[in-house]
Amino acid sequence: MKILPAAIAVILAAPASALAADPPAWDIDTGHAHAQFKVRHMMVANVRGELGPVSGTIWLDEKDVTKSRVEASIDATKIDTNDAKRDEHLRSPDFLDTAKFPKVTFKSTSVKKVAGGGLKVAGELTMHGNTRAVTLDVDPLPNAINDPWGNTKRGASARTKLSRKDFGLKFDTPLAAGGVMVGDEVIVDLDLELVKKK
Repeated sequence: MKILPAAIAVILAAPASALAADPPAWDIDTGHAHAQFKVRHMMVANVRGELGPVSGTIWLDEKDVTKSRVEASIDATKIDTNDAKRDEHLRSPDFLDTAKFPKVTFKSTSVKKVAGGGLKVAGELTMHGNTRAVTLDVDPLPNAINDPWGNTKRGASARTKLSRKDFGLKFDTPLAAGGVMVGDEVIVDLDLELVKKK
């Protein structure tokens, strides 16, 4: 019977990362998740909106948070700035071109603790067919709770800044008085409710 020794040899030869189990998984509750943004309009005020419904999973290792990871996506076809014509324009090829690129996705590459109990989650953000490195500044995570229906939940809040032009969103209209119609810097705020997988 040489099968058992051979199997043991394969297991011993495997890298530790291949044998390690994933940290506990928490699904993003799409009904209680928001990806809000704001961008300067005509150099005088901010336009705010929702990028769209958020979904995904966070694998959270509370003993060693650096082993945690995130994969999430946003349905940009549902972008909402409370103005139907503006939303249609944002979905058009001038901006997000959601017919070709309906999703905005994020996949973490590292998680680090920072002073005060927060986290910096670095990763790759893909939008409009372009992928760029971004970093999320995450607030200290609140303790988990049990809801009346037997689910374990917790929240997470984060924010980042990005250049829309880095993602190929270059459409703009110069203003006669100087400046541009739409600013380049976009601030994104995330508020997520997470449900622990059973």
